[in-house]
Amino acid sequence: MKAEAFQASQLAALLGLLWSKHTEHELTEMALEYIQSEQSAVFAEEMKGSLVGVALCSIRTDYVEGCDTSPVGYLEGVFVTDGFRHQGIAKKLVSECEGWARGKGCTEFASDCELTNTASQSFHESIGFQEENRIVCYKKML
Repeated sequence: MKAEAFQASQLAALLGLLWSKHTEHELTEMALEYIQSEQSAVFAEEMKGSLVGVALCSIRTDYVEGCDTSPVGYLEGVFVTDGFRHQGIAKKLVSECEGWARGKGCTEFASDCELTNTASQSFHESIGFQEENRIVCYKKML
């Protein structure tokens, strides 16, 4: 189901398990921004009155690694709580993101994950993503 603004704090709790470096306030604001923007969406899975999974997606118009078109649908993050994993929930959420992106005119859908996150790499490959490139990112303070 497409998430709604009233679910922002519940979404933030799930997103905090995915992105622990952010505060609850930051994640609540992020969820609201994704929900309210025409260029992004949030999908959630609810079971027994609680949210157990979340996926955020967006439309990217800048260069997306390995893609030939623009705009590109982009999976920004997907998370399912421990007790509900390996039941097809994440796959369903990503499928909803893909359908949303298709409806926005996208013909390609992309994602990324950390080089060390082998579980995420396996998940992506299991639902049809193909690896395009591996990079190491650097920064330098000026």
